[in-house]
Amino acid sequence: MMREELHRLKTKDRYEVIAAIAEARSHGDLSENAEYDAAKERQAFIEGRIAELETKLSSAQVIDPTTLNTNGRIVFAATVALEDLETGEKVSYQIVGNDEADLKELKISITSPLARALIGREAGDVVEVNAPAGIREYEILEVLFI
Repeated sequence: MMREELHRLKTKDRYEVIAAIAEARSHGDLSENAEYDAAKERQAFIEGRIAELETKLSSAQVIDPTTLNTNGRIVFAATVALEDLETGEKVSYQIVGNDEADLKELKISITSPLARALIGREAGDVVEVNAPAGIREYEILEVLFI
């Protein structure tokens, strides 16, 4: 996803903003030209995002969860089946990096309160999570590396 975004920024968005700046310049006085100011702000955002993505991609490591041997302990990339002890609701989450986190896809960030509470635990453990809605208790039903 990051590579795709970087490609789009470099091959499409960058050139579109350059064209917008040229168009805004053609309107004359730059000191009171809102279109020019907006285009320059957009250009700064795009260039900053390109730099950020290039830095992340240069140091990124792809981890194949199926090759991890953790003796059943929860680590980064694990998929964890949980039961909320208060409601009985069951859910599974995969623990991923900040850039991959997407609650709709049931992927939680390694820095989230839930993931931090799960790291190092194993199936059968009960964890308390200090979530924004208050303290929740979950039983770990299963730890998978898929």
